[in-house]
Amino acid sequence: MTAKNNRISFQGEPGANSDTACRNMFPTMDPLPCPTFEDAFNAVETGKAELAMIPIENTIAGRVADIHHLLPESKLHIVGEYFLPIHFQLMVLPGVKREEIKTVHSHIHALGQCRKYIRKNGWKPVIAGDTAGSAKMVSEIKDRTMASLAPALAAELYGLDIIEKNVEDTDSNVTRFVVLTKNKQWVDRPTPDAKMMTTFIFRVRNVPAALYKAMGGFATNGINMTKLESYQLGAFTATLFYADIEGHPDDPLVKLALDELRFFSREMRILGVYPASASREQWKVAD
Repeated sequence: MTAKNNRISFQGEPGANSDTACRNMFPTMDPLPCPTFEDAFNAVETGKAELAMIPIENTIAGRVADIHHLLPESKLHIVGEYFLPIHFQLMVLPGVKREEIKTVHSHIHALGQCRKYIRKNGWKPVIAGDTAGSAKMVSEIKDRTMASLAPALAAELYGLDIIEKNVEDTDSNVTRFVVLTKNKQWVDRPTPDAKMMTTFIFRVRNVPAALYKAMGGFATNGINMTKLESYQLGAFTATLFYADIEGHPDDPLVKLALDELRFFSREMRILGVYPASASREQWKVAD
């Protein structure tokens, strides 16, 4: 996968988990931090970035709700996926000792995922906008009683000392990211036996057992559906479904299943066709 302008956008401050995912998957590209998910999408839509690295689900926190609304509206296309194990490091100003710490700052999810560790040490958790942002704040305020829970990259970027590593309460915390681009493309199989993923959204017709009938083609054709989620776009609109399946739309059996889905759907749109990550079997996110 190549990029024209060599920038990949992500939501958050430099040093965030999304930044780490960008650097790990695309080490030759320049990460472009954006304040919001909308800004990260817009950077690709307007040509400021060629790709976007967007978190879509987490093994502990579940799906990233905003993304299910932004993806269908953005017209961007999924061309890859990346799985990042999430670890939190306790970081402080240089020279600060553990006994000086009184407050620990981080994103609400990070605080929740380190709740036992924070409680054991008797510190007060303080919510920040994001993990890397809390590290940046600690470096700027220069209060020796403040600590941050953030990725290791944040300590490097903001000149903080890591005094304890991997302090999360569980080691099964993994975030799945999708890679987005502006140009519609179905990624070809890198090898004849490579596993592919197809992601799509659909809205079933208003007839009895429509969802059951729409899903029938995947069962009869032996297509593995790894994800099926429903969500509302508005209070009075029909339910929209988001799905991931194994396979490529050009595969004969996948084509039959998708044709049957279209027959029972008011709307169906493929959001991306891309190689399955080599880490997918290891982490089994939301399977």
